[in-house]
Amino acid sequence: MFSNWLKTTILMAAIVALFGMIGAAIGGQSGMLLALLVGGGMNVFAYWFSDKMVLKMYKAREVDAGTSPYLYGIVRDIAQRAGMPMPRVYIIDEAQPNAFATGRNPRHAAVAATRGILQMLTERELRGVMAHEMAHVQHRDILISTIAATMAGAISALANFALLFGGRGSGGRSHPIVGLLVALLAPMAAALIQMAISRAREFEADRGGAEFCGDPDALADALVKIDAHARGVPMMSAEAHPETAQMMIMNPLSGRGMAGLFATHPATEERVARLRAMRPGR
Repeated sequence: MFSNWLKTTILMAAIVALFGMIGAAIGGQSGMLLALLVGGGMNVFAYWFSDKMVLKMYKAREVDAGTSPYLYGIVRDIAQRAGMPMPRVYIIDEAQPNAFATGRNPRHAAVAATRGILQMLTERELRGVMAHEMAHVQHRDILISTIAATMAGAISALANFALLFGGRGSGGRSHPIVGLLVALLAPMAAALIQMAISRAREFEADRGGAEFCGDPDALADALVKIDAHARGVPMMSAEAHPETAQMMIMNPLSGRGMAGLFATHPATEERVARLRAMRPGR
């Protein structure tokens, strides 16, 4: 647990430092300060409004104990077991089995599940999935991921400016080669850091979710099912908003995604193996 948090802290510091360095490469010290100010403003915006934006992107429909007693009851039970505030609960009209959590903190959180995952999983397996999402809420992973995504997007935007206007040397002169290198390498470096953060948080949410529901095999079985079905069923909302793929319990674009360092999620086999190892008596 501590190693994952330490890794996340180091990676977050790295992406902020990268943002400042690109600003400096484009416009010297003033460029670095401007880049950091812009990044800070974007993070404040993301902190307050990311949940509303994502739920609107996916046309999520809020439900309660009256309109969806099955899903709402599962989330309520997990929240009580974890000693957490009850989040808002949403259903997304998508056939692909998937789920995600959003919100700036446990008191302002929401969890969402697709129609496909409700139809495919058993109650036990769905409980494991929603426990995973509640672990994301408790760990404030939504905020961490939102900041990382915001910074990565800002780095890409700055890199485009570098490509257009070139970098600035110590004498304030434009250096096209510097601008070209920044434009090519900075977005790749930002993406690598962002994806590493995402994978570390997924492992931690798997562990926390297994503890919340008290059944590591439930989440492991669910992941196996989701992985087998999600590849063949497109998620249209995710296709339109690929930047949100890292929020899902399984990458909705995994059928055409990149593996290894650029993967938003750890390999399903490794996630399942870690969960199986958490069985009582192991």
